[in-house]
Amino acid sequence: MDALELKVPPPVVALVIALAMWSIYRFMPGVDVGLLPRAAAALLLAAIGGAFSAAGITVFRRAKTTMNPMKPEATSALVTNGVYRFTRNPMYVGLLFVLLAWAAALGAPLGLLGPIAFIAYITRFQIVPEERALRAAFGDAYVSYLTQVRRWL
Repeated sequence: MDALELKVPPPVVALVIALAMWSIYRFMPGVDVGLLPRAAAALLLAAIGGAFSAAGITVFRRAKTTMNPMKPEATSALVTNGVYRFTRNPMYVGLLFVLLAWAAALGAPLGLLGPIAFIAYITRFQIVPEERALRAAFGDAYVSYLTQVRRWL
């Protein structure tokens, strides 16, 4: 394990960040644009996030490979179809959209620091180590995939 590689499951990271966003909101309330617009935006963003995550899970299950982000070395197949044609990390994109939905629900502009922190943390401590493991497991096929599909969107 890399000295900077922390083993915290991504959903736990998202939950901690969501709690931090709520704390910011409690001490620095946002702009009130009305409940209906905030709720509509939050529901739309959460639905998009759920769709990305569900699509990623479905493709992994069909490929019969692990979905455990804590053990990327256990991956048995390089998945490049379905939603993986558009993003290399649809489940993390899904969590990001859920955090954006939470920021919209809170109506706190400073809450947008949460999704930014999530991107930075997950990229450094989860995605980069995963990419290293997948490069070791799948070699040139994975390197080719890296050049064709974006990490996020």
